[in-house]
Amino acid sequence: MTSAWSRRTFLATSAVLTAASGGALMLATPGAASASPEDDPYAALRTTWSALLLGEGFSPTAEPFKSRLADLGAKASQWLEAMAPAEGSLWPDAVFADPDPDTDAESYVLSGRMADSFVRLNTMAQAYRQQGTGLTGNTGLRDAVLTGLEHLNTQVYNDGQTRYGNWYSWQIGAPQALLDVCVLMYDSIVPERLARYCAAVDHFVPDSAVASYTGTSTGANRVDLCRVLALRGVVGKSAAKIALARDALSPVFPLVTKGDGLYADGSFIQHTTVPYTGSYGSVMLGGLGLLFALLKGTTWEVTDPKRQVVFDAVENAWAPFLYNGLVMDSVAGRAISRGEVDDHRRGHPVLASIVLLGRGASAAENARWRALVKGWAQRDYYSPPLNNPSLGLTALARIKSVLDDTALAPIAEPAGHRLFPDMARATHRRPGWAASLSMADRRTTYYETGNGENLRGWHTGNGMLYWWGDTFANGQYSDAFWPTVDPYRLPGTTVSRKVLADGAGGDWGVALPDVNWVGGVTDTKRAAVGQYLKGLSSTLMAKKSWFFLDDTVVCLGAGIHGRDGAAVETTVDNRNLGPTGNAPFTVDGSAKPVTAPWSATLSGASWAHLAGHGGYVFPGGATVKALRENRTGRWRDINRAGSTDPVSRKYLTLWFDHGTDPSDATYAYQLLPGASEQRTAARAADSGWLRVLANTDEQQGVAVPSLGLTAVNFWFGASVGPLVADAPCSVMVTEHADGTATVCVSDPMRMRTSLTLTWNRAVASVVSKPGTVTSATAGASLRLVFGDLSGARGATQTVKVRLA
Repeated sequence: MTSAWSRRTFLATSAVLTAASGGALMLATPGAASASPEDDPYAALRTTWSALLLGEGFSPTAEPFKSRLADLGAKASQWLEAMAPAEGSLWPDAVFADPDPDTDAESYVLSGRMADSFVRLNTMAQAYRQQGTGLTGNTGLRDAVLTGLEHLNTQVYNDGQTRYGNWYSWQIGAPQALLDVCVLMYDSIVPERLARYCAAVDHFVPDSAVASYTGTSTGANRVDLCRVLALRGVVGKSAAKIALARDALSPVFPLVTKGDGLYADGSFIQHTTVPYTGSYGSVMLGGLGLLFALLKGTTWEVTDPKRQVVFDAVENAWAPFLYNGLVMDSVAGRAISRGEVDDHRRGHPVLASIVLLGRGASAAENARWRALVKGWAQRDYYSPPLNNPSLGLTALARIKSVLDDTALAPIAEPAGHRLFPDMARATHRRPGWAASLSMADRRTTYYETGNGENLRGWHTGNGMLYWWGDTFANGQYSDAFWPTVDPYRLPGTTVSRKVLADGAGGDWGVALPDVNWVGGVTDTKRAAVGQYLKGLSSTLMAKKSWFFLDDTVVCLGAGIHGRDGAAVETTVDNRNLGPTGNAPFTVDGSAKPVTAPWSATLSGASWAHLAGHGGYVFPGGATVKALRENRTGRWRDINRAGSTDPVSRKYLTLWFDHGTDPSDATYAYQLLPGASEQRTAARAADSGWLRVLANTDEQQGVAVPSLGLTAVNFWFGASVGPLVADAPCSVMVTEHADGTATVCVSDPMRMRTSLTLTWNRAVASVVSKPGTVTSATAGASLRLVFGDLSGARGATQTVKVRLA
């Protein structure tokens, strides 16, 4: 490798390259177009894209933009000073030359540095074009960007290069940044150079990249590829490329029934098996918003009527996983292991994307979405969006425009339950709190690892139960949770403590449990959910049920079995108390030590309470273990690109120890988010509030008389309480004060061609029933006969009756 250039030599050579390319490339006025948008549709598109990249409608002298622009200028200055073009690199710390080009881990890193070099140039170009950066219109910065583009084109990103490492770097990462720079610096780049840069993009992203909706050309990746093709058309003045990009978006719009994309139940899958609403889904939403805005009002406007599916998904797919500005980690895949961006920082771009997408939606949709965004943004007390350092200026401006809209009333968090059978997820919202559940089945992976990320997410699909309060605990999973939590004690999970290797099960979500019964029923307010659990790389088996009610989640476990020679545990909760937290912990009215470390076996415990968080009730008493400890970890432990700096957090953990190699172990508890100590104690004392009807390997069910509720997960057909099912199913019956009742039934296994359910309760008449019911008989009892449920995809079938 040649030695790094001196700063003076570099700038001198920049001038030589500029002259050699056809004379001075001065930009008379930053942002000036070479042709009037009225005369040149490509100039109009460049103007639109520049506005989308740089933002509009904000004052560069007002906060938070003033500081953010200064930060942009400082970052650009840093890259400018450090740039040292050499053989195989543009910056000394970003060597991209691959001595052994292939697709191994080293090549992945090197290709990533190549793409990152373009990203740095993009930062510099934005600092050149933006006002208030301290480098606005700086000719030295301009020349450095031009030299950098030329160096990368000559060295690595050209039409004669064979790609190595990560395909993403060559087809999305690098070309997106390259084309952004070409738009921002368009009037400073001579045509011959633009032609070479476009040829490079054509080489790595040919039209065939979107010829079929398969492989790496689906979902969010397809939208990213379309962005590349569209901008390639804008920069290279190719109507055909822009039309191809527009048309290639169409396969993204329809709802899917397998693989990547949006499902009718609101699920979003990427990488075939991974719930990804909060990461790849965010990318897709943002990408579509940008492309809709870019092409709106042009010859190439996106008019496919199926795009309404995307608009509908804002509230059907994304909103259920947004809470007070954060996007839930249960749908963020391996992104949870990236220390620089937590659940709040991932959520804020989704808010901004919803605002942008609203420009292309109906007026009613746009108004409602803006009101939703205002509510989420206003309520994010833990990490306000306007303070998010990773949020781009354009996204910042969109969210601030909503917050500043005095005519806009924020929409409160809704109450209700959403079940997502197609990705084994559920969300539950009640006044004061929200929860999310992540499971795994034959269609949905235990977890995703890949690219050295999320190395210890093994058990996140073992029934992890996340929860947050309205004004408390919103940083529970944000504050260095993932590198410091015990990965074998994730809240809600049942786990074998058999030691697993980093990345156990394989990359990209290939590990799938051989189980079908995962899912449940919901009346949109409450729910009964179940998971037949088989452990990752272990002999663990269990039946787990959750009954999501008004102020509690009732959690049952049975048939817990393992033969790994390892302990098996069910974690009631594992609360992150922060670096210095010492929240008081009380068991049956007795205060426990707040110092760490502290541990105890709590025999015959009836209830427990953690101040500032909530309560836990153990029906009939239980033996549970408790631990207060300080845990230290590094982001590098769970992500090979993470920081090596140690971080420490204090935890309070409650768990059931089922022993080594248990057979038919069980557990039962109630989670009461936000409950006071007094309310927790009162619930425990009210022995009649909850009746556990069954908690075996065959059935799990509860009754709550005060709610008129009976719910049973039938792992096998049988009689439980007043309900009789002749085959596996999930059932929830609610009697209402007006003399009616709702019977909710589902086939989580998606295998039933017939099902008979009997409710031993006098029923006067059947008010309504779905088409799947072939016979409904009222009288001294209700008898429902269902036909083929296999095509219902685990969705709830609701029958309404009038009681006798």
